[in-house]
Amino acid sequence: MSASSLPPIILASVSPRRSQLLKELGVEFAVIASDAVEAHHEHLTAFEISQLNAYRKARAVAKKHPDALVLAADTVVYKETTLFGKPANLEDAYRMLKQLQGATHQVVTGVCLLHLRGHHQKMFAESTEVTFRPLDVRQIQEYIERINPLDKAGAYAIQEHGDKIVKNFIGSYSNVVGLPMERLKTELSSWVVAGSGI
Repeated sequence: MSASSLPPIILASVSPRRSQLLKELGVEFAVIASDAVEAHHEHLTAFEISQLNAYRKARAVAKKHPDALVLAADTVVYKETTLFGKPANLEDAYRMLKQLQGATHQVVTGVCLLHLRGHHQKMFAESTEVTFRPLDVRQIQEYIERINPLDKAGAYAIQEHGDKIVKNFIGSYSNVVGLPMERLKTELSSWVVAGSGI
């Protein structure tokens, strides 16, 4: 992938985790926070809601920077029919981890690539299966004390003391962190090959 073939890239997220992942691709980018309000629709699937929110975030930034290739993402956690977003407070974080402990859940990250001037966009979502260790009250409280769970879907971060709570996972590790890098690299390469948005 030739980064010079891409339009200027804007990451519509102030997440340090996403910034670090994007840096590993070797592309230059600016960070601009999106002021879009995340939607919460109970009738939508995790794949649908994550892509909808990613689009809303990208659109809000792209309207102010139409010549840039805006990258936005949204990560949600779900177990069976229950969606887990970011906890409202520490009590909510504890409740989420208690529900996830000892069980398998899915982490879905929706991504939107949007170049407004070129009238081109690409949306996709990736899923990773994560299984938690059985956790008692003390272990959950200790984990919450080690990290800041309030800005994390499902109240946890696999890259922050994840070994304390995660038994194993199947799929993309970076997807759980917040950006499915394998798929993103493919999509950016395709964007260059197609000459889209340039």
